[in-house]
Amino acid sequence: MPEGAAKLPQVLAVDDSPIVLEMVRRILKDDYQVLLADNAVEALSKIYHEPISVLLLDVSMPQIDGLELCRTVRNLPQFRNLPIVMITSRDKAFDRVQGRMAGATEYLTKPFEAQQLKQIVDRLTRSTESPAGSVA
Repeated sequence: MPEGAAKLPQVLAVDDSPIVLEMVRRILKDDYQVLLADNAVEALSKIYHEPISVLLLDVSMPQIDGLELCRTVRNLPQFRNLPIVMITSRDKAFDRVQGRMAGATEYLTKPFEAQQLKQIVDRLTRSTESPAGSVA
Protein backbone atom coordinates (compact mmCIF):
# COMPACT_ATOMS: atom_id res chain seq x y z
CA MET A 1 0.00 0.00 0.00
CA PRO A 2 1.47 3.42 -0.95
CA GLU A 3 2.49 5.83 1.80
CA GLY A 4 -0.57 7.79 2.96
CA ALA A 5 -3.04 5.51 1.16
CA ALA A 6 -4.89 4.84 4.41
CA LYS A 7 -5.84 8.52 4.55
CA LEU A 8 -7.44 8.49 1.10
CA PRO A 9 -11.22 8.05 0.91
CA GLN A 10 -12.13 4.45 0.11
CA VAL A 11 -14.22 3.61 -2.92
CA LEU A 12 -15.61 0.10 -3.37
CA ALA A 13 -16.26 -0.95 -6.98
CA VAL A 14 -18.47 -4.00 -7.47
CA ASP A 15 -18.66 -5.56 -10.93
CA ASP A 16 -18.42 -9.10 -12.27
CA SER A 17 -16.19 -7.86 -15.11
CA PRO A 18 -12.47 -7.80 -14.25
CA ILE A 19 -11.95 -5.35 -17.13
CA VAL A 20 -14.41 -2.83 -15.68
CA LEU A 21 -12.95 -3.23 -12.19
CA GLU A 22 -9.43 -2.58 -13.48
CA MET A 23 -10.62 0.44 -15.48
CA VAL A 24 -12.31 1.94 -12.39
CA ARG A 25 -9.20 1.26 -10.30
CA ARG A 26 -6.97 3.03 -12.82
CA ILE A 27 -9.27 6.04 -13.08
CA LEU A 28 -9.54 6.58 -9.32
CA LYS A 29 -6.26 5.22 -7.88
CA ASP A 30 -4.46 8.57 -7.64
CA ASP A 31 -7.08 10.16 -5.38
CA TYR A 32 -8.78 7.19 -3.69
CA GLN A 33 -8.04 3.87 -2.13
CA VAL A 34 -9.97 1.62 -4.51
CA LEU A 35 -11.31 -1.68 -3.20
CA LEU A 36 -12.68 -4.23 -5.66
CA ALA A 37 -15.32 -6.95 -5.38
CA ASP A 38 -16.70 -9.15 -8.13
CA ASN A 39 -19.91 -10.18 -6.36
CA ALA A 40 -22.44 -8.94 -3.82
CA VAL A 41 -21.37 -11.22 -0.95
CA GLU A 42 -17.75 -10.04 -1.16
CA ALA A 43 -18.99 -6.44 -1.41
CA LEU A 44 -21.11 -6.73 1.75
CA SER A 45 -18.14 -8.14 3.64
CA LYS A 46 -15.97 -5.20 2.58
CA ILE A 47 -18.70 -2.67 3.38
CA TYR A 48 -18.91 -4.03 6.94
CA HIS A 49 -15.14 -4.15 7.49
CA GLU A 50 -13.87 -1.05 5.68
CA PRO A 51 -14.83 2.64 6.00
CA ILE A 52 -16.27 3.00 2.49
CA SER A 53 -16.89 6.56 1.25
CA VAL A 54 -18.58 5.68 -2.07
CA LEU A 55 -20.00 2.42 -3.45
CA LEU A 56 -19.92 1.81 -7.22
CA LEU A 57 -22.30 -0.96 -8.34
CA ASP A 58 -22.86 -2.75 -11.61
CA VAL A 59 -26.54 -3.53 -12.11
CA SER A 60 -26.12 -6.78 -14.06
CA MET A 61 -24.33 -9.34 -11.90
CA PRO A 62 -25.01 -13.05 -11.39
CA GLN A 63 -26.86 -14.26 -8.29
CA ILE A 64 -27.48 -10.96 -6.45
CA ASP A 65 -27.66 -8.05 -8.89
CA GLY A 66 -26.67 -4.47 -8.19
CA LEU A 67 -30.24 -3.31 -7.59
CA GLU A 68 -30.79 -5.94 -4.90
CA LEU A 69 -27.42 -5.15 -3.32
CA CYS A 70 -28.30 -1.45 -3.34
CA ARG A 71 -31.64 -2.16 -1.60
CA THR A 72 -29.87 -4.38 0.95
CA VAL A 73 -27.31 -1.69 1.78
CA ARG A 74 -30.01 0.97 2.06
CA ASN A 75 -31.93 -1.18 4.55
CA LEU A 76 -28.96 -1.21 6.92
CA PRO A 77 -29.22 1.87 9.18
CA GLN A 78 -25.48 2.53 9.31
CA PHE A 79 -25.29 2.73 5.50
CA ARG A 80 -28.43 4.72 4.69
CA ASN A 81 -26.35 7.77 3.73
CA LEU A 82 -23.58 5.92 1.87
CA PRO A 83 -23.35 7.37 -1.67
CA ILE A 84 -24.12 4.63 -4.20
CA VAL A 85 -23.44 5.01 -7.92
CA MET A 86 -25.04 2.50 -10.28
CA ILE A 87 -22.75 1.87 -13.26
CA THR A 88 -24.50 0.00 -16.04
CA SER A 89 -25.07 -0.34 -19.76
CA ARG A 90 -28.83 -0.07 -19.16
CA ASP A 91 -29.70 3.44 -20.27
CA LYS A 92 -33.48 3.59 -20.55
CA ALA A 93 -35.49 5.96 -18.34
CA PHE A 94 -37.12 2.94 -16.66
CA ASP A 95 -33.68 1.59 -15.70
CA ARG A 96 -32.73 4.92 -14.12
CA VAL A 97 -35.99 4.97 -12.16
CA GLN A 98 -35.33 1.42 -10.94
CA GLY A 99 -31.87 2.49 -9.79
CA ARG A 100 -33.21 5.50 -7.92
CA MET A 101 -35.99 3.45 -6.34
CA ALA A 102 -33.41 0.92 -5.15
CA GLY A 103 -31.59 3.77 -3.42
CA ALA A 104 -28.88 4.81 -5.87
CA THR A 105 -27.48 8.30 -5.40
CA GLU A 106 -26.21 8.54 -9.00
CA TYR A 107 -26.55 6.56 -12.22
CA LEU A 108 -23.69 6.33 -14.75
CA THR A 109 -24.16 4.62 -18.11
CA LYS A 110 -21.45 2.47 -19.71
CA PRO A 111 -19.44 3.27 -21.67
CA PHE A 112 -18.43 6.36 -19.72
CA GLU A 113 -15.56 8.81 -19.84
CA ALA A 114 -12.99 8.61 -17.07
CA GLN A 115 -13.66 12.25 -16.20
CA GLN A 116 -17.39 11.54 -15.70
CA LEU A 117 -16.68 8.89 -13.08
CA LYS A 118 -14.04 11.01 -11.38
CA GLN A 119 -16.34 14.05 -11.18
CA ILE A 120 -19.17 12.04 -9.64
CA VAL A 121 -16.93 10.37 -7.05
CA ASP A 122 -15.19 13.67 -6.25
CA ARG A 123 -18.53 15.39 -5.68
CA LEU A 124 -19.90 12.57 -3.54
CA THR A 125 -16.80 12.34 -1.35
CA ARG A 126 -16.83 16.10 -0.81
CA SER A 127 -20.47 15.97 0.26
CA THR A 128 -19.83 13.35 2.95
CA GLU A 129 -17.71 14.50 5.86
CA SER A 130 -16.83 11.04 7.22
CA PRO A 131 -17.01 7.50 5.82
CA ALA A 132 -20.48 6.01 6.07
CA GLY A 133 -19.41 3.11 8.25
CA SER A 134 -17.43 5.11 10.79
CA VAL A 135 -18.56 5.82 14.32
CA ALA A 136 -18.41 9.49 15.29
